[in-house]
Amino acid sequence: MENTNKAAGKWIGAALVIILGVMAYGVLTMPDNRSTGERFSDAVSELPNGVDKAADEFKDRTPGQKVGDAVKHAGESIKENTGNK
Repeated sequence: MENTNKAAGKWIGAALVIILGVMAYGVLTMPDNRSTGERFSDAVSELPNGVDKAADEFKDRTPGQKVGDAVKHAGESIKENTGNK
């Protein structure tokens, strides 16, 4: 009986991991549905961070691509602030 409960728990855990993986994939690959006005507003709000970051707001990118860009920019910022080039 105890082995049956452990096996059932493993299957439930595996099913939860698969479901969460599919959901994460769905969220990270969603299309960008912002209107032109929303993109323009986002670009204007990014102008203090640089023209290149403001221009990025006009691109049609998925949330996963935006996360990747944020990580890349953070890495570049760390390099600049520590003197490593």
